[in-house]
Order: sequence, then C-alpha cells, then structure tokens
Amino acid sequence: MTAIQEEVKSPSVLPATLALFTSATTLICCALPAMLVMVGMGAVWSGVIGAVPGITWFGANKSLVFGVTGLVLAASGAWQWHARKLPCPADPLKARACTRLRRISWTLWGISVAAFCIGGFFAFFPGFAATLFL
Repeated sequence: MTAIQEEVKSPSVLPATLALFTSATTLICCALPAMLVMVGMGAVWSGVIGAVPGITWFGANKSLVFGVTGLVLAASGAWQWHARKLPCPADPLKARACTRLRRISWTLWGISVAAFCIGGFFAFFPGFAATLFL
C-alpha cells in the first residue's frame, strides 16, 4: 500500500450513531410520556417508571439532556460536513462502501435531528402539543 492509500480513510458512522442515541434520550424524556398520557395510556407510563425508576432523571433534567444532545448533534453535523469532501479510496468496491457510509451517516444524522426536534416540541411546548393532538 502506498502512503496516499493509507492516508485515505472512509468516513465513520460513529458520530451520527452517537447523535442518534443521544437524541433518542430526548424522546424518552419528553415525547414518549406526553404521547402516552395524551392517548390515555398513563398507566403504561407508570408501569415503565415502576420498572425503570431511573428513567425519570431524564425528565427532571431535560435542559441538561437537551443541551448535551444539541452539542452532540452540532459536533456530529460539523464532522459530517467536514467529511463530505474527503476522498474515498480508489478501489471501486471500497469507493462504493465509502459513498454508502456517507449516505447512511447523513440519514442517521437527519433522523437524530428530527428526534431532537420532536422531543423539544413535547418538552418545551407541552400545552401546544396537547391542543394539537387532542
């Protein structure tokens, strides 16, 4: 392998995956409980809290959860933006894999941003969410 081939690395899906997992906490924190209570399934949420009592921490510290998630999303988006023009390997098979990974990364990041926005809507505008869905 030449020095140039060793320098070319395929983009990682790790930042987008990390962003997806952190934005899922915003759904657990705020969207899931609000949705279950709004559709009359508050007992289900009570059962979840009884089974996993630590889950209430997310709701009690929603500003911290959304702050950390926003930072992770911003860092992941910056990484995706930086990696968009990095060269892919010259080998056609590896180049296709590199292109596919970039598409997957952007898709995961987009899903993460959507989850973050949905969670934020339910967390910070619960009254509007209730009127919208009832």
